[in-house]
Amino acid sequence: MKLLVYGAGVCGSMFAARMHEAGHDVSLLARGERLAALRRHGVRLAEEDAPVVEQVPVPVVERPDGGYDLIAVFVRTHQVDAVLASLAGVEGDVLFLLNWAAGPAPLSAAIGRERVLLGFPATGGTMDGDVVRYRKSNVVTRLVAMPIGEIDGRTTPRLERIAAAFRTAGFNAKAEPQMDAWLRTHAAFEVPLGQAVHAAGGPVRLADDPDAVRAMLHVMRQNLAAMEAPPVPRAFTALRTLPQGLLVAVLRRFLKSPTAVQSGLSDFSPAATGELERLAEQLGDRLSP
Repeated sequence: MKLLVYGAGVCGSMFAARMHEAGHDVSLLARGERLAALRRHGVRLAEEDAPVVEQVPVPVVERPDGGYDLIAVFVRTHQVDAVLASLAGVEGDVLFLLNWAAGPAPLSAAIGRERVLLGFPATGGTMDGDVVRYRKSNVVTRLVAMPIGEIDGRTTPRLERIAAAFRTAGFNAKAEPQMDAWLRTHAAFEVPLGQAVHAAGGPVRLADDPDAVRAMLHVMRQNLAAMEAPPVPRAFTALRTLPQGLLVAVLRRFLKSPTAVQSGLSDFSPAATGELERLAEQLGDRLSP
């Protein structure tokens, strides 16, 4: 597979490195200081606080060039408009692996409906200088599903080929027939969570305020109730049906867990804030009145 990975943050870098190691023809798009670092050392990966750093010599580019079998986009929600502008004249299917609650229409309008696929990344971690430090749970990526789907819900030969290629690199890619609903459900949970964590000053501080956790849960429930279709995955229905006290206890425990503390929830950078604001706008536009 000739693959362009658009975005060299945590998820894009890990994805590009593993696909390159699996023998695919990968180019990783980056700019500025990140581009310079990748040209010097390749993608540098390390497990959490481990001292050993792996270097993967993934080819890097500053802009799309020619055509590709697939363009996998790993950027922040509010950066998608700029990506669409740069891909309008580049050949290849485009899989958006990111937070996105606006639906496929704005993507299709910019680059053509026939090119668009939706998905969500299965990897996670943090940037430590130019080293991507991934969580231990990401070592066996086959245990974490990477949902991908056609915007019309069909399981097409194209989708099957992409999923098979991802699996060669250890990613447990699975066809999701309701990918738009999946992303909207995720945003219905993610937006209140991110807003509450930011307001509290971190996940642990939020966990120490039961009233704030209850208020966050109330917004999550409102979001899910306003959706035009059942949540996807259906497990999110539990946020509407289980007793409030039980859910508050579970959420507080999660917020104090290493997963929450080491995740992007603790990222208060302008980029993270901009993404949360854009995702909240998209979600508000999509919820039923």
